[in-house]
Amino acid sequence: MSEIVIGVFLGFVGWFMLRYILTSFYTVDQNERAVKTRFGRAVRLGKATTLEDPIADFLNEKDKERYIYPQVRVIQPGGPYFKWPWERIYKVSVATETINMAMDLETPTANQNGTILEAVTKDQLNIGLTGQIRYRVCERNLYAYMFGVKNPVVHVMGYFVAILRERIASFESPDGSGLLESDEEVDSDLLVGVSINDLRKNLNEINDYMERECASAAARYGIEFDASLITGIDPPHEVESALAAINTAHNEVSSDISLAKAKADQTIVQSKRAVEIETLKAQAEVEPLNMLAAQLGELKQSGPDVLNAYLRNVRLELYTKARRVIMEVSK
Repeated sequence: MSEIVIGVFLGFVGWFMLRYILTSFYTVDQNERAVKTRFGRAVRLGKATTLEDPIADFLNEKDKERYIYPQVRVIQPGGPYFKWPWERIYKVSVATETINMAMDLETPTANQNGTILEAVTKDQLNIGLTGQIRYRVCERNLYAYMFGVKNPVVHVMGYFVAILRERIASFESPDGSGLLESDEEVDSDLLVGVSINDLRKNLNEINDYMERECASAAARYGIEFDASLITGIDPPHEVESALAAINTAHNEVSSDISLAKAKADQTIVQSKRAVEIETLKAQAEVEPLNMLAAQLGELKQSGPDVLNAYLRNVRLELYTKARRVIMEVSK
C-alpha cells in the first residue's frame, strides 16, 4: 500500500514539474513584446497611467477623462524568462503592418470586397477612395491594445474612416481658388469637376491631415499610425467623361493664358528696350548742343568782342566750304 502511495506521490510530482515548472520558461521574439498577468491582473508600473505619457497630449480634455489606462511592465525581447503557475504571458507583435483602408474586418464583403472606400464630397457626389494604412502596436500603451479594447484594429479602422469621410465632405481648396471665380450661374457638372480636381491636387494635404487627426489613436486604442497613403480618388463612371472634358478645357485655357502672358511680357521687354534706345539717341544729339552752349558761355565771359570774333571766324570757315553764297544787300 505504501508503494502505491509513493508511486502516486511521485507521479503527481512529475506531472506538476512537467505541467508547471518545465513549461514556465518562455522567450520573447525580436518583433514581440509581452505583458505578464498575476491572477488575471496585469503587472503595472505603480499607479502610473497613460495620461502621464506624451501620447496623451493628442487627446482633448473630454477624451482624457475617457481613455485612462494603467501603464504596464513591458517584457522586452530575450529570455528565457520564468513565470509562476498563477501567472500568464500575453505576447503581441510590434512589427509595422499594412492594410487596405477599404478593408472591413467585420464584414469582408463591404466596400466592394475591401477594395474601394466610398465617400461623399461637399457637392453631394459619391467618390471612390483607394489607399493603404501602415500601423503598429504602441508599446507604451499595451494595456489598451490587449485588455482595454476587444478588437483594437476594428476600432482604429472605424475611427480612421470616420475622420476621412468627414474631411472629404468638408474639403475646400486651401488657396480658395477654383476654375471659376465669377458669380454667374454654372452647370452643376462643372462644379463637380472643380471639387474632384481640388481633392486630387491636394492629396498630400489630406494625408497630412489624416496623420495629425489620427495621432490620438495610440492613446485611444494602443495603435499608432506610421503613415496614411491615399493614392486614388475616382468619380463615378457617369461623370468621368465630363470630368475629362473639364480638365481638357481647363488645360487649354491655362495654356492660352500662359502664351498670352509670355507674349505680353515679351512686348513689354521690347518696348522698354526701344525706349532706352531712343533715349540714348536723344542724349547723343543733345550732348553736343549742351557742350557748344557751355563753350559759348565761357567765351562770352571773356569779353563782349570775343563772341563776335568767334562768330566771324565761324562764318569765314563756312564761306570757304560753300560753293555759292547768297547775301542780303540793304538798299
